[in-house]
Amino acid sequence: MAPWAEAELSALNPLRAVWLTLTAAFLLTLLLQLLPPGLLPGCAIFQDLIRYGKTKCGEPPRPAACRAFDVPKRYFSHFYIISVLWNGFLLWCLSQSLFLGAPFPSWLHGLLRILGAAQFQGGELALSAFLVLVFLWLHSIRRLFECLYVSVFSNVMIHVVQYGFGLVYYVLVGLTVLSQVPMDGRNAYVTGKNVLMQARWFHILGMMMFIWSSAHQYKCHVILGNLRKNKAGVVIHCNHRIPFGDWFEYVSSPNYLAELMIYVSMAVTFGFHNFTWWLVVTNVFFSQALSAFLSHQFYKSKFVSYPKHRKAFLPFLF
Repeated sequence: MAPWAEAELSALNPLRAVWLTLTAAFLLTLLLQLLPPGLLPGCAIFQDLIRYGKTKCGEPPRPAACRAFDVPKRYFSHFYIISVLWNGFLLWCLSQSLFLGAPFPSWLHGLLRILGAAQFQGGELALSAFLVLVFLWLHSIRRLFECLYVSVFSNVMIHVVQYGFGLVYYVLVGLTVLSQVPMDGRNAYVTGKNVLMQARWFHILGMMMFIWSSAHQYKCHVILGNLRKNKAGVVIHCNHRIPFGDWFEYVSSPNYLAELMIYVSMAVTFGFHNFTWWLVVTNVFFSQALSAFLSHQFYKSKFVSYPKHRKAFLPFLF
């Protein structure tokens, strides 16, 4: 193992431990789903916890005990409402500290210290964390807009545990970004006279990747929404159909692939070397791969004419 990796692993703070645990859980779940059908865990509760939306549909019917914990999938918008408000607040706190010299609130600074944020003079660029937090906030605004005005939700469900996880997820992601800010006491530490002087080539590359990935995800959600609308934009049904166009020509769930690329763009913005954020990216990779695999299975089981060349998540590979 490389010396830098050994050093990073030796500093396994609570925040990194959380992301590592989530990554391991999603990886294990994905591997279990890839087992031959005869070896696949048949526990109804387990399957109900990992599936949501259309992948909950099918035979045999779900037990009543599982249906008792259903929450409408359209409640996805709640995740992004929380994210816009919470991460908007974190962005405001960071902006106040970077540009006006205002300290973080004591309770927020204390929370960051509990999660493992260290006091250090430099190392990570404050501008990197600021840009990533801006990207996360803009991503949440766009996804909220899509949930309200682009997507057409049917009566499919998610588990209440998934709903609770979704509410907490973006709070944790925002704290993860903020914990990467170099600190001097309760203030953000900025090398040089101006935070904008920290601009590097990877900030530009990360921004371009973020815009590119976000544009493709939006286009994919528009394609999915239009499957249930007429040419005038009026919703006419809530049935599932085979989507075509853009990245749908390569994978069944290009919106999940775009989600991964958005998080990769943030890793690039951090300068490629932020170990904590790569744990977040790895978690996103396995969680989105699991959802894409289950969605791919649904499409293949429902449509006999489903394109055989399409992969689930990664073009030409998986």
